[in-house]
Amino acid sequence: MDTATALWGFALLVGLLTITPGLDTALILRTAVLGRRRRAWGVVLGIQTGTLAWGVLASAGATAVLTASHLAYEVLRWAGAAYLVWMGGRMLRDSWRRSPAAAPEADTGADGRADGPAPAAGSGDGLLAGWRRGALTNLLNPKVGVFYVALLPQFIPPGAPHLAFGTLLTCEHIALGLAWSAVLVAFARAVRHWLAGDRARWVLDRVTGGVVAAFGVRLAVGD
Repeated sequence: MDTATALWGFALLVGLLTITPGLDTALILRTAVLGRRRRAWGVVLGIQTGTLAWGVLASAGATAVLTASHLAYEVLRWAGAAYLVWMGGRMLRDSWRRSPAAAPEADTGADGRADGPAPAAGSGDGLLAGWRRGALTNLLNPKVGVFYVALLPQFIPPGAPHLAFGTLLTCEHIALGLAWSAVLVAFARAVRHWLAGDRARWVLDRVTGGVVAAFGVRLAVGD
């Protein structure tokens, strides 16, 4: 396999995986639909930070520990499952504790515009909070690391430096992820006026919380 074939083949594979709906898609769409654009991009950047970390570690051979050590894999798997169940549970709990009529107040600004005023530094709706959520969601999922360990070597041409070329492939994956995330955020903003009702936002929290918690349970009980 030459360099061009490796790059195109990897782009095709991870491109299809990127546009397949999953946990990342649910988190980005929910955050963007609620009008938290800065936080939505924080989630995107956090997810891609996790992707970069897993890709570099896999290229360096560090994530081979996950496949070689059952204990290491299990510890990370249970930590990731607990985090996802906790995050989804909080969304479900918050949706139950507030009435549908009360939901928009936390998501719109004092002027009534969709995005409201810019979040204050250190607020829960800022870029950093979104980045932390996206990064933890990705980094605490050992299956991402195992995926890279299994996938990257197949696309590294003979004689190419593993770390450099593996990192290049990871950056290709990140570029595709950022492009698709931009489409998701733009779509969410376009349909916000249809989902701006009290009950629609209340249902959105229920659905997303259920999806996130279900991913956590699946990670816990999966092989």
